[in-house]
Amino acid sequence: MAEKIAVILAAGLGKRMNSRRHKVVHEVCGKPMIAHIVDEMKSVGFHRLIVVVGKLEEQVRAVLGDEVTYVRQTEQLGTGHAVMQAVPFLTEDSLTVVLYGDSPLIRREDVLRLMSEAEKGNATTVLTAEVEDPFAYGRVIRATDGSVERIVEEKDADDETRKIREVNSGIYAFQTKALLKVLPKMTANNAQGEYLLTDTVAHIRNDGGRVLPVVMADAGDIANVNDRIQLALVEKRMQSRILLRHMQNGVTIMDPEHTYVYSDVQIGQDTVLYPGTILEGHTVIGTDCVIGPNSRLVNANVADRVTVQSSVVLDSRIEEEVSVGPFAYIRPESRIGARAKIGDFVEIKKSLIGEDSKVSHLAYVGDSEVGQRVNIGCGVVTVNYDGFVKHKTIIGDDSFIGSNVNLVAPIQIGTGGYVATGSTVTDDVPENAFAIARERQTTKLGYVKNLKERLRMKSQNGSKKNGRE
Repeated sequence: MAEKIAVILAAGLGKRMNSRRHKVVHEVCGKPMIAHIVDEMKSVGFHRLIVVVGKLEEQVRAVLGDEVTYVRQTEQLGTGHAVMQAVPFLTEDSLTVVLYGDSPLIRREDVLRLMSEAEKGNATTVLTAEVEDPFAYGRVIRATDGSVERIVEEKDADDETRKIREVNSGIYAFQTKALLKVLPKMTANNAQGEYLLTDTVAHIRNDGGRVLPVVMADAGDIANVNDRIQLALVEKRMQSRILLRHMQNGVTIMDPEHTYVYSDVQIGQDTVLYPGTILEGHTVIGTDCVIGPNSRLVNANVADRVTVQSSVVLDSRIEEEVSVGPFAYIRPESRIGARAKIGDFVEIKKSLIGEDSKVSHLAYVGDSEVGQRVNIGCGVVTVNYDGFVKHKTIIGDDSFIGSNVNLVAPIQIGTGGYVATGSTVTDDVPENAFAIARERQTTKLGYVKNLKERLRMKSQNGSKKNGRE
């Protein structure tokens, strides 16, 4: 079997993005657009992926790492010139596919069809699309036998050619032998003053090779990104594709227009996403969950039958049958045990909450290990920071922490411990012990009436004094 090589062009900066970042590292649905392309091409089964880089190449390398082979285009002299830089890595008996790093919507299926037609003996196959508005695209000129005669760029086209609606996607599959033969024949004799890959079509035909068009199944997938407006349009299209896949797999999305799911997210069957849900990073959601409304999960790992309502979960694990929210904030490196409850206005930071435990409302639990079947009351704070170092709180199984308690870490509450409401606890509480740490109440009968009278007299005397002055 002939070697299959993909060359991805990513040397252009994309000045219209008006950004300090390289165009191809801008994200689409949570992933750099060039990473979308590389991941899709990996699924095609290429033997080698080559990425042509130029300025800001370090940003592209930071995204792709050592997954690909890099070649440098020092001067940006056009798409044909970019492919020339990859020649040392091409072999004559291979098949070479050329793609663009700013076209993240390209599908594996279209590339496979393109390659399949090239393997039938065609010197080159070109992925084309029928579009309503062909402005700015190269027009595909067909020969009488249906093959591609030439491709004419917008700037070089006459009025009649501009009426053609079949356009060039810029994606090709070459018999590499034919490509290597025509690359030296290319010139920059065109309106752009560049070496254009489209010129290879005419050269290959002149050498007796056949160039076949392969029409894309969905013309919208031809879209590339040159500015922020196109980035938003591609984002919306990619998002629709992602949501459609999840719905086909058994996820209920109540309002797709107001639900955002990134490309690497996994969601189990019969989970329901309410409007305002945002699932980012490598979030994994189990089956029969209810997420939202207005919830954001980033790199969260959520087991089955979990409810997350109007809350934020970051880089944390939530076990089965947990209830979170509304208005809870679970910060990184936390783990919420099975059947636990994290209620309204609760913040959990870098903590373990044991099975069947409850932190029902208005509490902060940070740098803590909370055992099983623990009740943490309203207004509880684990005081974990002394101004220099974070300290740990450990609360044993079956403990009860009353409302409005401060647990000043480092501190340990033993199994079955009970801390009275309103206490500020600074010492460890032994197993099954009761701790109360507050001043004894003093009640002074009639004190308020006398206090108000003294304050009234003081106020009157002050007014008379000011009048004399």
